[in-house]
Amino acid sequence: MNYLFSLFIAALILVNPITTYAEEVILAGGCFWCLEHDLQDVNGIISVKSGYSGGNLQRPTYQNHDGHQEAVLVEYDSNLITFLDILRIYMRNVDPLDGGGQFCDRGDSYKPVIFYKNNQEEDDARGALISASKELGVPLEEISVELKSKGRFWLAEDYHQDFADKNELKYKFYRFSCGRDQKLDKLWGDNARSINLWTK
Repeated sequence: MNYLFSLFIAALILVNPITTYAEEVILAGGCFWCLEHDLQDVNGIISVKSGYSGGNLQRPTYQNHDGHQEAVLVEYDSNLITFLDILRIYMRNVDPLDGGGQFCDRGDSYKPVIFYKNNQEEDDARGALISASKELGVPLEEISVELKSKGRFWLAEDYHQDFADKNELKYKFYRFSCGRDQKLDKLWGDNARSINLWTK
């Protein structure tokens, strides 16, 4: 029986080898529709799901996720993209100087957070904050992205998943009205929304 099970697992890996290298990271950066859309087409990212994380409330909903941040669960192929790459593109898709929310969305639900799973990821995240401060030419104390130990990720309601693709006009209007891209361009210049190496 064990032999047959081993053959089954080996067959699964051969059919879909990408799952062998799949890693996950949880990130919060304002509206989860935007962060999901910004990350989903990056080479090496397998999937991005919208949801809630960071709080103690069980089964949070869009109407009640007190203590949680709107967040995304990013599944990625570590052979194609690294955790450090994802941190870099994440930072350039948020305003790291604003810990009170993001763009037009205000409050604790929208603050930027990197959720780390171990000491190495925490160190990498701290390094990303330092790199961002250097690139932006601001003291490290002005970087307001919070680092939190990874907890449970609660999937958001179905209508929030792939919102930008399913509701293109509404999404574009919201994003423009919120001033997200305008602020990112002002902050990051040519590196806004990019995976380019850090500049100093």
